[in-house]
Amino acid sequence: MSVIDQPEEENEIMATVRAAKERQKGAEGTPEPAKLSKWGMAALSAGIGSAAVAAALLYANRNKKRG
Repeated sequence: MSVIDQPEEENEIMATVRAAKERQKGAEGTPEPAKLSKWGMAALSAGIGSAAVAAALLYANRNKKRG
Protein backbone atom coordinates (compact mmCIF):
# COMPACT_ATOMS: atom_id res chain seq x y z
CA MET A 1 0.00 0.00 0.00
CA SER A 2 1.20 3.44 -0.78
CA VAL A 3 0.81 6.52 1.34
CA ILE A 4 -2.03 7.76 -0.88
CA ASP A 5 -4.16 4.64 -0.32
CA GLN A 6 -4.03 4.84 3.46
CA PRO A 7 -6.78 6.88 5.18
CA GLU A 8 -5.23 9.85 6.96
CA GLU A 9 -5.84 10.10 10.67
CA GLU A 10 -7.09 13.50 11.71
CA ASN A 11 -4.78 15.22 14.18
CA GLU A 12 -5.71 18.36 16.09
CA ILE A 13 -4.30 20.71 13.43
CA MET A 14 -6.31 19.05 10.68
CA ALA A 15 -9.41 19.08 12.90
CA THR A 16 -8.97 22.82 13.54
CA VAL A 17 -8.57 23.51 9.82
CA ARG A 18 -11.67 21.45 9.03
CA ALA A 19 -13.70 23.28 11.70
CA ALA A 20 -12.53 26.69 10.43
CA LYS A 21 -13.54 25.78 6.87
CA GLU A 22 -16.96 24.64 8.08
CA ARG A 23 -17.45 27.92 10.00
CA GLN A 24 -16.39 29.94 6.98
CA LYS A 25 -18.75 28.01 4.72
CA GLY A 26 -21.60 28.53 7.20
CA ALA A 27 -20.92 32.26 7.47
CA GLU A 28 -20.88 32.96 3.74
CA GLY A 29 -24.60 33.76 3.54
CA THR A 30 -24.84 36.00 6.59
CA PRO A 31 -24.89 39.79 6.13
CA GLU A 32 -22.39 42.11 7.78
CA PRO A 33 -23.56 43.82 10.97
CA ALA A 34 -25.09 47.22 10.32
CA LYS A 35 -22.93 50.21 10.99
CA LEU A 36 -24.32 53.27 12.76
CA SER A 37 -25.61 55.85 10.36
CA LYS A 38 -24.81 59.54 10.66
CA TRP A 39 -28.02 60.19 12.61
CA GLY A 40 -27.58 57.10 14.77
CA MET A 41 -24.15 58.30 15.82
CA ALA A 42 -25.52 61.78 16.55
CA ALA A 43 -28.27 60.33 18.75
CA LEU A 44 -25.74 58.20 20.60
CA SER A 45 -23.49 61.22 21.13
CA ALA A 46 -26.40 63.33 22.39
CA GLY A 47 -27.35 60.62 24.85
CA ILE A 48 -23.83 60.33 26.18
CA GLY A 49 -23.50 64.13 26.38
CA SER A 50 -26.74 64.57 28.30
CA ALA A 51 -25.73 61.81 30.72
CA ALA A 52 -22.43 63.61 31.30
CA VAL A 53 -24.24 66.89 32.00
CA ALA A 54 -26.60 65.17 34.45
CA ALA A 55 -23.66 63.53 36.23
CA ALA A 56 -21.84 66.86 36.47
CA LEU A 57 -24.92 68.53 38.01
CA LEU A 58 -25.34 65.74 40.54
CA TYR A 59 -21.66 65.97 41.44
CA ALA A 60 -21.79 69.76 41.81
CA ASN A 61 -24.89 69.69 44.00
CA ARG A 62 -23.92 66.79 46.25
CA ASN A 63 -22.82 68.88 49.27
CA LYS A 64 -25.51 71.58 49.20
CA LYS A 65 -27.99 71.46 52.05
CA ARG A 66 -31.64 71.39 51.21
CA GLY A 67 -34.18 73.59 52.65
